[in-house]
Amino acid sequence: MTPILYSFRRCPYAMRARLAIAVSGIQVELREILLRDKAPEFLATSPSGTVPCLKTSDQVIDESLDVMKWALAQHDPQGWLEMPSAGHDLIAQADGPFKQALDHTKYAVRHPDKNAEEERAKAHVFLHELNSQLTQAYLYKDTPTLADMAILPFVRQFANVDKARFDAEPWSNLSRWLAAFTASERFADIMRKYPMWQADDAPTLFLI
Repeated sequence: MTPILYSFRRCPYAMRARLAIAVSGIQVELREILLRDKAPEFLATSPSGTVPCLKTSDQVIDESLDVMKWALAQHDPQGWLEMPSAGHDLIAQADGPFKQALDHTKYAVRHPDKNAEEERAKAHVFLHELNSQLTQAYLYKDTPTLADMAILPFVRQFANVDKARFDAEPWSNLSRWLAAFTASERFADIMRKYPMWQADDAPTLFLI
């Protein structure tokens, strides 16, 4: 069977899954999900009820990073998996403390027990660390790795909370890195708009 990817265009977790699938060249059926009205077929497939969720002939992969690794294990033409072990630690920082601070900043109204400025400051610590590391085009070399593409969608999300404020910060390397990503053909490809999936729809093949 053609693997089925349940996705939501604007979700950074789904973005990074689509990035890895796109670069791998693996053909999947894309099912765009409306998060406020989730399709029963999606809920029956995804243990967590969150996107992305990839269904293959023999497994369901319900975590975005695992979807990335699955795709790249099939085919990794740009060498995204060729990075030091520190790259996995960096992804863990992004997915853990940074994402928590990002959510507490972006959705401050949902977290009245948190101080939004203090949470922003926590996020800035991680972003300045990235800025210091970005002495080349990407985090570890002049071509992207799994770490770059796993982290960039969340940096983009943080930047868009207050773009003017983000742009005013002294992290030129970080800004260059993000700008190159958002201006790339790869990003444009994975951000194409698709109609919301319905059970009787003909299959939509991703990037075909």
